[in-house]
Amino acid sequence: MKNALIAGLVASALALPAAAALKPGEKAPDFTAQAYQAGKPVSFSLAEARKKGPVVVYFFPAAETAGCNLEARLFAEATDEFKANGATVIGVTAGNIDKLAAFSADTEKCSGKFPVAADPEAKIAKQYDATLAVRPGWSSRTSYVISPAGEVLLAYDNLSPNDHVTQTMSAVKAYKAKK
Repeated sequence: MKNALIAGLVASALALPAAAALKPGEKAPDFTAQAYQAGKPVSFSLAEARKKGPVVVYFFPAAETAGCNLEARLFAEATDEFKANGATVIGVTAGNIDKLAAFSADTEKCSGKFPVAADPEAKIAKQYDATLAVRPGWSSRTSYVISPAGEVLLAYDNLSPNDHVTQTMSAVKAYKAKK
């Protein structure tokens, strides 16, 4: 009974979305991080990526976990559409960073379509208030769309991976329509 109660409380806490500190209109912190794309190490600079157009920065808890695998696949499937709308996608995680090279290349996950960055000790996630309260040191599931000027266009928090692509794609298309 006690274990069931504890499990229920943990499940309830995990189901609650976090509240992003960065709001639309605020300046997004630039960062440079070690990342992997198609299994190869790359360096990712938000400032450099913004020169090409808006950037989708999606934080996820940990590589090789069910929800994160699904979310990576959904972003991989949408990457060509993001590119067609002028946007770059980057995944960022503080969890299971030792698995990112394989995760970035796996055809059931990222498929080599976009880089995934390692965020040791959740330093980047903390700047974006995208840390997981129930698992300190891990990223939450929070997606941002950042304009070329560095302005937050969208902040979307939801531990369910299902709507992050839809929400970020809508923001990218809305930005493009204004240009």
